[in-house]
Amino acid sequence: MKLHILAFTFCVLAAACAAQEHPTVTASPNTVYVGADGKFETAPDTAVIQFNISSQDKTERKAYDEASKNVEQVRQAMRDNGIEPKAASIGFFSVQPVYEWSGGKQKPNGYRVTTDVTLKLKDFSKIGAITGALADANVSETQTLAYTLENMDDAKNKAVEDAYRRARNSADALARASGRTVGELNYASVDTFEAPRAPIPRMARAMASGVPATPAPTEEFAPQKITVTAHVNAVFSLK
Repeated sequence: MKLHILAFTFCVLAAACAAQEHPTVTASPNTVYVGADGKFETAPDTAVIQFNISSQDKTERKAYDEASKNVEQVRQAMRDNGIEPKAASIGFFSVQPVYEWSGGKQKPNGYRVTTDVTLKLKDFSKIGAITGALADANVSETQTLAYTLENMDDAKNKAVEDAYRRARNSADALARASGRTVGELNYASVDTFEAPRAPIPRMARAMASGVPATPAPTEEFAPQKITVTAHVNAVFSLK
């Protein structure tokens, strides 16, 4: 019986290594090697709105002053919608010269000042109001909206726990079929993956251009759930 179990263990090991790139494990007698996938799925708890503030003028000073005014508009729009400005993070102001071609030569034509803003919201009901206010302020050409989890590590841990339960169940089933029982965990490897999520673009100049605003395709729908998956390889002793 021991020889049969050991041979089966090597077969499982070979199949797992062929299917995925995981650490090679040398199976010992009276052990069983199993691999399993697990996942954790939950609704997002944080909305992330990202946009840039940009201004251009003939002089660096005027471009900077215009960018500062745009930042103040963003700050006021947040306050008007019950959002503390500290909920957003802003990057450094970047100043770059702007050139134009004239007479076959590149000549300076002004300066562009830009910065990036990231706003995180827990209250999803404020998303529509603040994106609309930013559109009215006309400070950015586009906005992107994405959903995420504040504590991603906790979600990964739960996915690992699910994968381990599945691996242990497989080991228990194999042991029962051979008249054995599963003992201690001798070895384990873990990989976690977060399903990529494309941000939702939101045009920010629709209101400013005079075009009537229409609800976004995702308006009033619940955001998709966040899915984190994990793969666990484990070696258990057999009693």
